[in-house]
Amino acid sequence: MQESSVFYDFDRVLLLAGGVAFLFFLLLLVIVVLLILRRSTRRVEPPPVDLTIDIRRFPAGGPPEHGPQLQIYGTPVRLTAIVLAPAGRNSSLPAQDRLPQLLEALLPGLSEVFAVHEPELRCWPSQLSTQGFTHSFFNFVPLPGDRGKGSPWCCVAGRFETGSQQLLAGLVCCAASPNSLSQIVVQHEGQWMDVVRVKREA
Repeated sequence: MQESSVFYDFDRVLLLAGGVAFLFFLLLLVIVVLLILRRSTRRVEPPPVDLTIDIRRFPAGGPPEHGPQLQIYGTPVRLTAIVLAPAGRNSSLPAQDRLPQLLEALLPGLSEVFAVHEPELRCWPSQLSTQGFTHSFFNFVPLPGDRGKGSPWCCVAGRFETGSQQLLAGLVCCAASPNSLSQIVVQHEGQWMDVVRVKREA
């Protein structure tokens, strides 16, 4: 009688151990399935866009001899690159065929300069603030020396309007000789024409 009781207890222990092992296996299976589902449903983020503008790719030198002349604080410069970005969350730039109107809204005569100087055009994603844009723009367009001082290179960045839309622009320019223009922030829309001007040929 005692021997059969021992075997009975041993069978119960085996049964219990088997049940625990089965539950552990089920738990492990559930965890693996959840991990697979999580990985398959995870949103795939697009690769980051490289916003850097390497001015070493552009030929050095001042503006063309003929055509409209772009001046920054009276210094003739060549427009080598221009960055445009919409201001505000989830906003977008107007269609590409409206580029001449955008450039004219930024500065009268700039579309003519664009056609002659043939600068590189970059369209950035929407920016939350003018300050954030100018900071990013200057960071992504590293100028030689002390932020361009003592070199022919300079940058201008700020906000402007076209119709009811707020946009942001950054200009990368090169003069014929070294100067102290450096990085210039346009504090308000009306200041663009104080900083940058287009002088047409007589």
